[in-house]
Amino acid sequence: MTIMQRIRNLLGAGVTTVAVGLLTFEAVFRPTTAVAQEKVVEDEKPSDDAAKPWTPEELKAAIKALDDRQRNSGDYKTQVYIERKEKNKNDVVLEAVVYRRDADDKLMILFTNPKAEKGKGYLRIDKNLWMYDPGVGKWERRTEREKIGGTDSRRADFDESRLSEEYEAKYEGVEKLGKFQAHKVTLTAKKGVDVAYPKQVLWLSPSSGNTLKRQEYAASGKLMRTSYTPKWAKRFSESKKADVWTPKEIRIFDEVEKGNSTVILMKEMDLRSLPANLFTKAWLESQSR
Repeated sequence: MTIMQRIRNLLGAGVTTVAVGLLTFEAVFRPTTAVAQEKVVEDEKPSDDAAKPWTPEELKAAIKALDDRQRNSGDYKTQVYIERKEKNKNDVVLEAVVYRRDADDKLMILFTNPKAEKGKGYLRIDKNLWMYDPGVGKWERRTEREKIGGTDSRRADFDESRLSEEYEAKYEGVEKLGKFQAHKVTLTAKKGVDVAYPKQVLWLSPSSGNTLKRQEYAASGKLMRTSYTPKWAKRFSESKKADVWTPKEIRIFDEVEKGNSTVILMKEMDLRSLPANLFTKAWLESQSR
């Protein structure tokens, strides 16, 4: 059985199967020795203790911490598996490698599977997002609303967090989220900042500070996406001298086209230095030759 077939078998029953079968997935895609220090943080556990509401200063610190913990002063690389479910269509599973250079705000997403998508990619540089299609040998500039690989994912799902730079935060209080207590926060985009969605609502864990749930809204106020991030990973960064955190799993639900969804699984975080010339159009083009 091929790796792609095993991914399909695991993801075929939807997000519930992902949650239940994540240990199986871990066994299938066991990290290499080079990335063996990556630690998976288990699903959040409900707490019987009442969450204490945040002060304005605590809110500001919490959003900044959410950004800082996902940033690395050096480079970053991870393997990504994306499954797109769309009504009346066959499920699509994509495999890609994500590269980041946080010091320069650079990002690259290179698709490696299936064969029809191999060599396609995205490059974020100088605050511009570009998409390359080797089939036509052409680069096109994309907006922050671009559906990565035609899925429900966006650039921000793979990039470092910049919430404190891009949004103003308003505290909404402690709210019950299923069995969890969570700090509810509304984010409104700062003037002149280019983001996929001008308004976001976050539910943050009182214990870890991680995002449990996110809702994203268009300028009209219409709800566009709802996503859940039940599992995170961390690895010590030699360049940062601290842990770097990233989501291990993101479940995204399309609120416009009901029934459409995307699951993102990230594997093998690697914080070693990348080639200096990697974040260029020429390097991405060379991967499809």
